Amino acid sequence: MVPITRLPFMKEFVKKEIKLILGDALDVLSSLPDGSINLIFADPPYNIGKNFNGRPDRWPSDESYLKWCYQWLEMCILKLKPTGSFYVMTSTQNMPFFDIFLRSRMTVLSRIIWAYDSSGVQARNYFGSLYEPILFCVKNADDYTFNADDILVEAKSGAVRKLIDYRKPIPTLYNTQKVPGNVWNIPRVRYRMDEYENHPTQKPEALLTRIILASSNAGDTVLDPFSGTFTTSAVAQRLNRKAIGIEIEEEYIKIGLRRLGLANIYEGIPLVRPPKTYQTNNEDPHQVQLALG
Repeated sequence: MVPITRLPFMKEFVKKEIKLILGDALDVLSSLPDGSINLIFADPPYNIGKNFNGRPDRWPSDESYLKWCYQWLEMCILKLKPTGSFYVMTSTQNMPFFDIFLRSRMTVLSRIIWAYDSSGVQARNYFGSLYEPILFCVKNADDYTFNADDILVEAKSGAVRKLIDYRKPIPTLYNTQKVPGNVWNIPRVRYRMDEYENHPTQKPEALLTRIILASSNAGDTVLDPFSGTFTTSAVAQRLNRKAIGIEIEEEYIKIGLRRLGLANIYEGIPLVRPPKTYQTNNEDPHQVQLALG
């Protein structure tokens, strides 16, 4: 296998506050002004052999992969505003290297576990992985955006059990809501979900909704240097943020153009969402789901 080939060009698609860019992440990041981005979410290839529309996710060595990662990580830091936030994902194998690299340049506020179930066999000779790590970093630990009230979740001990805190001068019910902890149980994107697109590592809208609500405000600029199906841009658009999405694979750019409403046609070909098998077979997805349990 060979590393991802650098593209010698960039192509931009812009509509109002949304920009999609076809090109290599390093080239595009170099072209962006320093200190211009409020929030970056980065979900790069993991170097574990995924197939991105024929583009291999495999570097000649772990060292060459990390060398490439350190390049775009450094560039992302430069693009952030002084009050900016950076969320970074990678494989469990590589996250320790990311962590060490970033903690010497930023403040790591949280080490998040995105946990999910799996309907298939993960491994037979060891314990399979049912989570992906996320680092939440900021440039300035004393000045950054965190909208706690926008991401509250149910505090089960208080909301369900109706516990009372008798340690207070006046006994008081426990809070029924709280800021999420660092273990996020959010389902992966499944084939029958409305948001599903044809991509091997699509991230769920619920994950990006929490991140974007927490660490940006309306009108802020959100950047995703490895956009894939452009979930980050789609959620940013819905939440009235500006968005810049970078993607090296042309087929995924087409998904982004359609998903964000930037274009209906690409190079003379209509951008139409492919029907799912149960739709072509005239199946009722609700009845199929009931049958599957």
